[in-house]
Amino acid sequence: MTALLEYLHQTEPTTPVDVLVRRGNESLIVGHPHVRHVLIWDKKHRKYAALWDLLGQIRAAKYGRVVTLQRFASTGFLTAFSKAKERIGFAKNPLSLFFTRRVPHHIGDGTHEVTRNLRLLSDATPTPLVPPRLYPSAADEAAVAPYAATGPYICIAPTSVWFTKQYPETKWLELLAALPQHVAVYLLGGPPDVAACERLAAASGRANVTSIAGRIGLLASAALMRGAAMNYVNDSAPMHLCSAVGAPVTAIFCSTVPAFGFGPLAPVSFVVETKEPLECKPCGLHGHGACPLGHFRCAYGIEVEQLLATLPVLSS
Repeated sequence: MTALLEYLHQTEPTTPVDVLVRRGNESLIVGHPHVRHVLIWDKKHRKYAALWDLLGQIRAAKYGRVVTLQRFASTGFLTAFSKAKERIGFAKNPLSLFFTRRVPHHIGDGTHEVTRNLRLLSDATPTPLVPPRLYPSAADEAAVAPYAATGPYICIAPTSVWFTKQYPETKWLELLAALPQHVAVYLLGGPPDVAACERLAAASGRANVTSIAGRIGLLASAALMRGAAMNYVNDSAPMHLCSAVGAPVTAIFCSTVPAFGFGPLAPVSFVVETKEPLECKPCGLHGHGACPLGHFRCAYGIEVEQLLATLPVLSS
């Protein structure tokens, strides 16, 4: 989405842009210099009543153009019945029949999601690709300044919503043991990741491995990752944070593949996968709660040496 905001700012700098996000994600957009107003959909409280209220807000705003990036009926409903002159979305959306512009959406052919989204506004994808971008505030920068002042440091975001997209804890411990001992390591995550990150920090046996999961917000995490010597992440949200602030990143793809279109876009970025050819990889677009075949070789087959190879030389 943020790449689309950058593109609109470049091509239509005087056009005001409002953004609709699910509650919980608004912290990424509030204060964004290219966003006039943030609409929030609270899916956990009065889900459908809240959706109807949003439709009323959207109609009252009399938007000239409404664009949905999702392929779900909920946002398709808001777009289709927005009364906007231009109603744009992907053809896979169940309500796309009511759109004025319907764009094909293909996953698996190597097209990046940024390119897919940009095609909603233009048939000619800009070259070079407009990258996503986030804007940490001064408060975000101040929140991570004490951590960044320690000298060279590495960030690791070890968790994922999906089990099969997450590098195993035993492998993370191997990496922590192999990283330069003089370099501080910060473990990042949200409130649901606190226990896993604290367990990993304790098991590492290193005094300079610190879990700050749940202590700082998403934009502050992005600000900290931007200054890291390297960020080790799964195919998950922290990878996209790195892309949006130009942070160096090593993205670990276990059950999924970059060809789905969600790989890193940071200037310094690496993708690491198992070197073993596996007929079962990828086993799904989003991952699973457990390896469907029980062996999880797509993760355990990734050697720590592959991760260490992306780390720049750090002076002591």
